[in-house]
Amino acid sequence: MNESTNILPQGAAVPFTPTLPTVSTHIYPRGGLDVLSREEVARLRDASAGGLHDLLRRCALAVLTSGSASDDPRAAAELYPEFDIEVGQQDRGVRIELKHAPAMAFVDGQIIAGVAELLFAVVRDLAFTAIDLNGDTELETSNGITDAVFRLLRNARVLHPADPNLVVCWGGHSIGQDEYKYTKQVGYELGLRGLDICTGCGPGAMKGPMKGATIAHAKQRRRRTRYIGITEPGIIAAESPNPIVNHLVIMPDIEKRLESFVRLGHGIIVFPGGVGTCEEILYLLGILLREENSHLRFPFILTGPTAAAPYFEQIDKFIRLTLGDEAASLYQIIVADPAKVAKTMDIGILKVKEQRIAQRDSFFFNWALHVPLDLQQPFVPTHELMAGLDLHHGRKSYELAADLRRAFSGIVAGNVKEDGLRRIEAYGPFEIHGDPDIMQALDALLRAFVQQRRMKISGDYKPCYKVVG
Repeated sequence: MNESTNILPQGAAVPFTPTLPTVSTHIYPRGGLDVLSREEVARLRDASAGGLHDLLRRCALAVLTSGSASDDPRAAAELYPEFDIEVGQQDRGVRIELKHAPAMAFVDGQIIAGVAELLFAVVRDLAFTAIDLNGDTELETSNGITDAVFRLLRNARVLHPADPNLVVCWGGHSIGQDEYKYTKQVGYELGLRGLDICTGCGPGAMKGPMKGATIAHAKQRRRRTRYIGITEPGIIAAESPNPIVNHLVIMPDIEKRLESFVRLGHGIIVFPGGVGTCEEILYLLGILLREENSHLRFPFILTGPTAAAPYFEQIDKFIRLTLGDEAASLYQIIVADPAKVAKTMDIGILKVKEQRIAQRDSFFFNWALHVPLDLQQPFVPTHELMAGLDLHHGRKSYELAADLRRAFSGIVAGNVKEDGLRRIEAYGPFEIHGDPDIMQALDALLRAFVQQRRMKISGDYKPCYKVVG
């Protein structure tokens, strides 16, 4: 292991040097990558050396800078321009070569154990996607996509055949200190009741519940705890995994990420957030509003501190205007009461358990939930597709929810995803069209997010969208 140095002969030209200290070394993976056939190793090496290499490099750099306060997907690459990663063969296993890796991922010359685990997860998931799902014709059907989600989660070893206890927590990466403290309090109450946490793996409302739960789990002497972070390649660089995540899963796209949440979790709590949080809310509503899912138990709670009450009032108003009161009846708003949130969720998950037993469905994967193909197919937000979204009254509520979800997904891409940033730089803001009252409500909601600094962690926010009434 060699730490990079910058020693030059006198009078020599000064070359480019890394902005921050770096380390070059090699590590040996464990857990899913430690026992592989020679053919598997060769395919893994080929995948990482081919078109997958740039993606692998970006995702690896994100986990090596875990805990970064930036949500700019290009920031880490600019700070560590010489970083590289290679997957090589070692007997019948793999060896990961790190070149000019961030020194912050190491202590006394050794990579931090938790960071190493996340790095192995990156290689594992990207390789599995490239090898197992590449050219899979089954991905053209709804059942095929669900099966692929199952295989990815199983390969990541997060499917545990135990009593239901996994709470999915959604919320913004850019939130105030009071809101962050509240997420910790809720996480603490959940942890006291033996509930594990699954989030989008990033900072803010994704870190807080995990941090609170760790204390409660320690108090209850729970040794087998799960802090699952589910992300996707387009978002991981902007929301690098927080240090508490002990199970990282990288899904191929946002749609499979969202399906993972609702298949894996037994209930969902939503904290204050921005457009990404709205996207998640609308995705779940678009599923629960379907007649096929009307009988399913799925506890769904929106919560935050007292100061967040107007935020949830605005969200609730927007949902009632666009999707109707039926959609609003699917969730419960609880303000400034962490214990009540946890108790309500605990009771709700008990009902989920009873229903799964009655329907002979698994505890660890929600097979009974119907997710239609149009919600599973990846939406790539181009200017043409964003302008063509059908945001008008007169449609079925779940159809409108699906297109509203896509609108928010496009704004997320324009805010923090590298591909989205490039499109905005090249062609200007996305245009969003629809009925005047929907556009007015959407514009008011987005303006509030900007004013409350829910779009970006730092710096002035320049909108990547234009609402056209």
